[in-house]
Amino acid sequence: MTNTVPPTPPGTGPLTGIRVVEIANTVYGPLTSQYLADMGADVIKIEPPEGDLTRSLGPARHTGMSAVFINCNRNKRSVMLDLREQADRDVMQRIVAQSDVLVHSIRTASTARMGIDYETVAKLNPRLVYCQAKGFSDEGAYGGMPAYDDLIQALTGIASLQSDMVGAPRYVPMIFADKVSALHAAFAIMLGLFHRAQTGLGQQIGVPMFEAMTAFNTVEHLWGATFEPAIAPMGYETITKAVRTPFATRDGHIAFLPYTDAHWKRFFDAVGRPELMQDPRFCSYPARQKHFAQVWPVVTEILATRTTAEWIALFGGGDMPIARVNRLEDLPNDPHLNSVGFWQYPQHPTEGKLRIPRSPFEMSESPPSLRRLPPTLGQHTREVLAEFGIDAAGR
Repeated sequence: MTNTVPPTPPGTGPLTGIRVVEIANTVYGPLTSQYLADMGADVIKIEPPEGDLTRSLGPARHTGMSAVFINCNRNKRSVMLDLREQADRDVMQRIVAQSDVLVHSIRTASTARMGIDYETVAKLNPRLVYCQAKGFSDEGAYGGMPAYDDLIQALTGIASLQSDMVGAPRYVPMIFADKVSALHAAFAIMLGLFHRAQTGLGQQIGVPMFEAMTAFNTVEHLWGATFEPAIAPMGYETITKAVRTPFATRDGHIAFLPYTDAHWKRFFDAVGRPELMQDPRFCSYPARQKHFAQVWPVVTEILATRTTAEWIALFGGGDMPIARVNRLEDLPNDPHLNSVGFWQYPQHPTEGKLRIPRSPFEMSESPPSLRRLPPTLGQHTREVLAEFGIDAAGR
């Protein structure tokens, strides 16, 4: 199913009427504001003359319009300002003074020099919801340190969690910390807007990646250290086992996770091994968790006897947790994604036909929308400045 719906007009999302200023590079800050843009916010992306760093990250048809940039910057307007120049800093402050939200990823030590510290902009606009996308809380031992996705994965224990699986620490093969932190930041901004609706006042928000990802990682992996003193080692041991991988079938791999006792009974009955449900190692959830090392080899042996398609035909379509292992290349043709119109195929004025994932939020009354395609560098500078009564010379 090809979804070629063109960009929709403004006014369909719950953040319609909210103006967001973004001064951020790479993925964390831009993805944060894209979430807000999808929900109707007017996002003004202020870029330096060289543009966002991700404009050159990934394949591109034209310089400055890379794949990664396109996937983090829809529904935005690009304004080119050189914040190293006082005149352009003055223009930036005039825009921020008339906006609702500021998202930036400038290190705290540089914000005052650039005129973007909270004390300065709060005087210009006390209703501003000010969100700094940063690596570490400024008050801590790591405050002010550079933070990139690999560093955060290393510090939060995420990289070391791979050791049992592959024998050495390894990064999750995606820009994991940036993307998860962006969700935290977008949520925090929404709370800030809710607070403002109640009180009339904005506030300063900081979302440090290290703290956000440590909280994210330790939901399950704090484990025995949830109690003080600890009553067991840290780490949800079942999911850190080296055997926790997709199962090999006769011709490929599947994800298979019978969870309840009913799932396991159905599985053993279907493969002609009903007696296993009477085995004390298999008969209950606590028993299976305790004897994981004995349970998983039995499942592995059984699943290797049939093809992926045979297992999906036997257990798919019901409540049994089973799925084929998609490659990245399979996602554009995934039957579920295509049946729900997940992929959109707009025609970009300079980049031609694109494939863009729709926002995953389902909202009956105020759905997200695709209103603007990712902008070229400085595409909207004159348009936006005119809206603020500023001419090309910054007056």
